[in-house]
Amino acid sequence: MTIAQIETNLQELIKNFSSQTFAFDLLIAYGFPKATLARLEKGDLNLLESKGELTLRKQLFFKVAPSEAIHTLIDEISNEPKAQKNAPRFIIITDYETLLAIDTKNKETLDIKLLDLTKHYDFFLPWAGMERAQHKDESPADVKAALKMAKLYDEITKENEPKTKEDVHALNIFLTRLLFCYFAEDTNIFSDNQFTKAIQSHTQADGSDLDSYLQRLFDVLNIEKRDDSLPEYLRAFPYVNGGLFRDRVALPKFTMKSRNIMIEVGTLNWSEINPDIFGSMIQAVITPEHRGGMGMHYTSVPNIMKVIEPLFLDELYEEFEQCKENKTKLANLHKRLTNLKIFDPACGSGNFLIIAYKELRKLEMKIFKQIDLLSGQRSFVFSEIKLSQFYGIELDDFAHEVAILSLWLAEHQMNLEFFREFGRTSPTLPLHQGGNIVQGNATRLDWEEVCPKEDGDEIYILGNPPYLGARYQEENHRQDLDFVLKKIKGYKRLDYIAIWFFKGAEYIKNVDAKVAFVSTNSICQGEQVVTFWHHIFKKDIEIDFAYQSFKWQNNAKDNAGVTVAIIGLRNILNRPKYLYVDNLKQQVKNINAYLVGGETIFIEKKSKPIPNPNEKPESRKSEINGRIAIR
Repeated sequence: MTIAQIETNLQELIKNFSSQTFAFDLLIAYGFPKATLARLEKGDLNLLESKGELTLRKQLFFKVAPSEAIHTLIDEISNEPKAQKNAPRFIIITDYETLLAIDTKNKETLDIKLLDLTKHYDFFLPWAGMERAQHKDESPADVKAALKMAKLYDEITKENEPKTKEDVHALNIFLTRLLFCYFAEDTNIFSDNQFTKAIQSHTQADGSDLDSYLQRLFDVLNIEKRDDSLPEYLRAFPYVNGGLFRDRVALPKFTMKSRNIMIEVGTLNWSEINPDIFGSMIQAVITPEHRGGMGMHYTSVPNIMKVIEPLFLDELYEEFEQCKENKTKLANLHKRLTNLKIFDPACGSGNFLIIAYKELRKLEMKIFKQIDLLSGQRSFVFSEIKLSQFYGIELDDFAHEVAILSLWLAEHQMNLEFFREFGRTSPTLPLHQGGNIVQGNATRLDWEEVCPKEDGDEIYILGNPPYLGARYQEENHRQDLDFVLKKIKGYKRLDYIAIWFFKGAEYIKNVDAKVAFVSTNSICQGEQVVTFWHHIFKKDIEIDFAYQSFKWQNNAKDNAGVTVAIIGLRNILNRPKYLYVDNLKQQVKNINAYLVGGETIFIEKKSKPIPNPNEKPESRKSEINGRIAIR
């Protein structure tokens, strides 16, 4: 069931309201089978006529009560054993004028006029399988915008079902352009509400000419020198450039309803949107298989920082602290920042790249402020960290487009922050080159062609690639493993993520580069250690740092229970190595793969410890001849 269908169902429910069937009509609106509810209506749990109550196991406890009692009653019922007995997801109390509800899982509440139910359709979306877990980095604006965009997507595809790969790509391009226009009109890129007002003022109410208007507008946004014959309302839009509006693609046809939804989406405050996670949320609602996890398919900022900080950010801040009193050294550090390359070969909608970009911009501002402090005057400088320093590979077409867009939005947000700090900033428009995000299969592409290695570069590869243990791999995954790892004996038993570690190790060999990935901890346990890791270490690569096994705190529905590790690799250096256990940082002499996986190995017959996995498997076998207990 789509969001648009749910809204339509609720509108019909209110229009044809009946107190006798309201509870059942509400459940039907969210997709519950009528046959199930017919049995409920005849069953023992339906006490609507006698006691004004209805219970549907694990879904609903519903009660009708007098107006003066409903607010007191909902608090009492939420703590009563009879309401908790059947573990209802929602408790609803109503007098058929006011509706009160509690989401027992998320501890959220609703207090509305029953006639306003349609405006709050998202509260009960878990009934339709659209679970939304609130993360501390997730703002209400992100959630609301994602839901509105999902509603628009559903309505557009109802009339314009994509049938070919080209249709899908055209729709993806259109949606990313819409996202930019909505964001632009609320963040001073366009004038206030310029895009939405233009749709309202210059297109027919039935939506019949909206596609031709948008096509003309998108063409104008890509033209620097405008023809004098253009109407003023089009000439008023600025030149955007950056390739965002460069290519002409077929636009969908619109109806009165889809036009109204576009205007409705424009009423949101898009300046509050957070590109760190918004791209992933949009991807979730646009991608049907992710719709059930709306607002949950993104990597949280704290988890991203667990990769970024030990990989490069901690070292940069240490250097900053050491040279704070020396302008020349500060300038050299700043030059270092401008020579960094950040590369995510499984970038999704760009979360890791966006956070890395923002953190480098924040450090740059600290450097500028410190130089100004030492100089005793404000220097006239602008940011020199460019989106062209950021590289990515993404298989999914829509995620690829959103990653490019999200980096532009992040750049604009950081420009605004720079302006607040220094009173000046580089203009956002025209857009410059975005991140170097390539659409394709990272297991097949040459990473060096995507992110070239040049003299003076300092390169960091990072991300959260797909895991997929051997049992869960499909034929295309097995073909990828064969393409990259076929020379490794026993490679078919490896986790899919082994490809990224192998290609990452090959890329960084003998250059100023490091790599760190989030991984399932199984790559560092059992036979996978023996099969895989000595092929990494024989390239003169070592584990630089690692987060030992921990529960993934991401809100992604499918990954909530996954135990992961974070593993950083570097060329062999005579420098400290760090192991993070329960978020505590420990300096260690060496980090082997078993240590990362959190396995403790006891040998019953031998007192000699198991050799380091850096050694060849043959040298290990002679030592493992007793009973091994692995915890």
